[in-house]
Amino acid sequence: MKAMILAAGKGTRVRPLTYELPKPMIPVLGKPVMAYLIEHLALHGVADVMINVSYLHQKIQDYFEDGHRFGVNIGYSFEGDIVDGNIVPHAVGSAGGMRKIQDFSGFFDETTIVLCGDAIIDLDITRAVKEHKEKGALASLVTMQVPMDKVSGYGIVVTNSEGRIISFQEKPTQLEARSNWASTGIYIFEPEVLDLIPSGSEFDIGSDLFPLLVQRGLPFYAIQHPFNWIDIGVVSDYWLVMQQMMQGFFPSMPIPGKQVRPGVWVGLNVHIDWEHTQIEGPVYIGSGSHIDKNTRIVGPTWINNGCHLQRDTTVIRSILFDYTRIAQGYAIEDRIVCGEYCVDRNGRMMHMDDDNCDIIWTDAREKVVYPQNYAYARL
Repeated sequence: MKAMILAAGKGTRVRPLTYELPKPMIPVLGKPVMAYLIEHLALHGVADVMINVSYLHQKIQDYFEDGHRFGVNIGYSFEGDIVDGNIVPHAVGSAGGMRKIQDFSGFFDETTIVLCGDAIIDLDITRAVKEHKEKGALASLVTMQVPMDKVSGYGIVVTNSEGRIISFQEKPTQLEARSNWASTGIYIFEPEVLDLIPSGSEFDIGSDLFPLLVQRGLPFYAIQHPFNWIDIGVVSDYWLVMQQMMQGFFPSMPIPGKQVRPGVWVGLNVHIDWEHTQIEGPVYIGSGSHIDKNTRIVGPTWINNGCHLQRDTTVIRSILFDYTRIAQGYAIEDRIVCGEYCVDRNGRMMHMDDDNCDIIWTDAREKVVYPQNYAYARL
């Protein structure tokens, strides 16, 4: 069995997290979202994985390389051009990306599972493919119920008593939605599906391919198996997922690092003034980070590698991306700090240079000159 991961989008709904990272590279418990997907595919015997890339493609390729450390073979299909010496991403649609690969190499020569690269799943892929084949499906779509007020963010399906899809709506309004069974971005395709996708043009799986399958009455089925689906659709989803993971909602995904106190995990090479610092777990403090005296950290809080909390700072239920320094005396609560941007749990965004910004943060790699009597109490 083969797989393709869709990773060419810009991730506009999770900005500012994706200003400097492609969406599949957003870290969850210190590891890119897509790494969990590839590991899960390997567990189910998938040997060959194609990834279509476009926006910030090099960050994906530099991390995953040829896939050998994940136990799979990884190939890439870049979507874009070089204009005046600059790389210009140009995604051709999820189905268009499949057809581009097929026209180039004929990759889709057997049953292939296609997944969006921005969710974490524990679906029994082997069982899902077995059901797909038993039904004689040309295409299958793994679905899950979502609240009615969330349907506008998903493809919505209606099935008959046999599970055959008779209606597909791409991101309908709540009033338009004919059900609340949503596409999870997990598809199973037979090679013949590729013949329905035009070459050399933008074509989307949800907006174009699935309505075409319904229109032509082809064997298109929904698979409704129970499984965990951790979808990072918007910033508030990401914040909530990290909160839940750190509270142990997903036992199969433990917090990494060394637990040095109840509810407190650290990476290597961490400097913390333990005597004068208050930490209420669950809290993770990444490698190379340092925490000054009179600092208060309240979990669930995730502090990535190389961060610096200066004296008298407070961090509550927040996520700090790599190399974030929170300036002395400032407090953040229910926020994500990512590079030059800070965003609250509801998606309200600020830039570090905004006049109305209520906190100060900088790059922790910038040198700070300390007083001569300044010292750390080391772990």
